Amino acid sequence: MGALRWLRRASYHPDVSFKPIFMEDTPMAVRRLRATDLEQASAVCMASFLEAVAPSLSPLGIETFTGIVSMNGFADRMSDDNDMFVFETAGRVVGVAELMGGQHVATLFVAPGWQGQGVGRALMAAVLECARGEVVTVRASLSSVPAYERFGFRIAGEVGKYLGLVYQPMECVIAEGLAD
Repeated sequence: MGALRWLRRASYHPDVSFKPIFMEDTPMAVRRLRATDLEQASAVCMASFLEAVAPSLSPLGIETFTGIVSMNGFADRMSDDNDMFVFETAGRVVGVAELMGGQHVATLFVAPGWQGQGVGRALMAAVLECARGEVVTVRASLSSVPAYERFGFRIAGEVGKYLGLVYQPMECVIAEGLAD
């Protein structure tokens, strides 16, 4: 099933007001990042990164990433041409995603205790709904490649390095992403 057809069944609603979803009787929703979310968004990204990615990186890579997902880093990018989302439950941010320029996934992080429960999939649905063009790219951490493959992304080049970060270039053709 293509991404846009899948999105019709997803927790994300394309209107400005996001349609809440419910899991285990707890209200949850994907919505746009607000300035009041910056501390929680940064904490979610750092917790997931420190558990899954940081052990494989140099101190420079950890420092680079820390700056990217700091409160100031997020605040600076909020004014750019980016679509930024959070997955919220009971007033708590448990997932974060960012689409830069309508075509590049810059961040997709889910709090460690919430992984495997559909949070990343709901955030990716929101990101793909905002995509401008037929292809969305990502520089995936090596540990996240399997997750992106489940979202319909394919490897699109050799492993690269940038300021200590190690990544796998990947891309998703919108009509093919997020298949069941």
